[in-house]
Amino acid sequence: MDPREAPDAANAPPATSCAANDDTFGARGTTSETLWQRFQVPYAFPVSFTDDLFAPDNELLHRTLARHEPNKRHRLLVFIDGGVATAMPTLAARIEAWCAARPERLELVESPLIIDAGEALKRDWLALEPMRQAIHRQAIDRHSYVVAIGGGALLDAAGLVAATAHRGVRHVRVPTTVLAQNDSGVGVKNGINHFDQKNWLGTFAPPDAVINDSAFLHVLSARDRRSGMAEAVKVALIRDADFFDWLERHARALADFDTDAVTTLIRRCALLHMHQIGQGGDPFEQGSARPLDFGHWAAHRLETLSEHTLRHGEAVAIGIVLDTRCSVLLGRLPAGEDDRVAALLEALGFHLWHDALDATDTAGNSLLCAGLEDFRIHLGGRLTITLLQAIGRGIEVHELPDTTVRAAIDWQRGYA
Repeated sequence: MDPREAPDAANAPPATSCAANDDTFGARGTTSETLWQRFQVPYAFPVSFTDDLFAPDNELLHRTLARHEPNKRHRLLVFIDGGVATAMPTLAARIEAWCAARPERLELVESPLIIDAGEALKRDWLALEPMRQAIHRQAIDRHSYVVAIGGGALLDAAGLVAATAHRGVRHVRVPTTVLAQNDSGVGVKNGINHFDQKNWLGTFAPPDAVINDSAFLHVLSARDRRSGMAEAVKVALIRDADFFDWLERHARALADFDTDAVTTLIRRCALLHMHQIGQGGDPFEQGSARPLDFGHWAAHRLETLSEHTLRHGEAVAIGIVLDTRCSVLLGRLPAGEDDRVAALLEALGFHLWHDALDATDTAGNSLLCAGLEDFRIHLGGRLTITLLQAIGRGIEVHELPDTTVRAAIDWQRGYA
């Protein structure tokens, strides 16, 4: 057997002893054998929901940290997104007071470190250095905790730092945006941008825990609250027609940021993402398909072409409409469903056009379409794009002609 062709677990030969003998290896290397190393590592982490995590009587974070070693005094280092710290100026002091009230159970190793976040953080490897230095300075080990409080950019960057320090220290995510609470924060990926490509540097490293605190959503700008709703539309389109119907019925309440409606959106969206990651058969994306990135090949490219003036969720909304229209043009999705998707996103408050859709190089080639090859390289192997065959049901395709994308752009321009 070619040693690169590992048999599947069901047909695998029994593990072979590593004790060498002349019959196995030959005194002069006259015979050879391939030894298969096999083990499984189970992953399980809680995704909890609360309101006001650092209220004096809220014990959720302590219970989360203590679940591995209940009788230990746990050490933690806290990073706070600078935007969150500005919007909640008493947050760092509240965290210090909350930890100080539990001296026998918790040790906050230093005052929370404020990190300038946003896309600028993800564009600069050196911007991660303050977090690396803090982990080193405080001797954070593999049984200590890094707690990151912020939006998706900080969680991505802090997760990468935690995953690479000592080959992995425990990382607790506290997402503070709708997008992070319902999508990226509950996933298993970390990363930063490089070579003008989204998340080119990164790891698959599940967090030790995720805690969604609704208190953080109240201080978000309307733009940031809305942005994360695009991911809910995305996952509904590929996995849950009933959820899409619910989004249509509650679009006005969601656009008005009704607390109950937004809470329901976040929880259902997070659950669908968790189910796809945990039950979809490819949590670390070893294959070429990535259904949770419906609408994202264009979104990632649009973020770059717009020089990140588009929020991620805003770019995703545009990408969703583009890929939905492509689904219709390729005969995968019934005509009229594209109008329905676009109407929902508009009702939620999204703008469905950006001039970067029309950007071309000097030879007249679409700069957006060039993102298809970037997407293929990022996934590896054959180009695989998720399109729609019905509301609530995605389908994987391996070709998306430039002519189809251009026709979809023309339709989208007219629609918007």
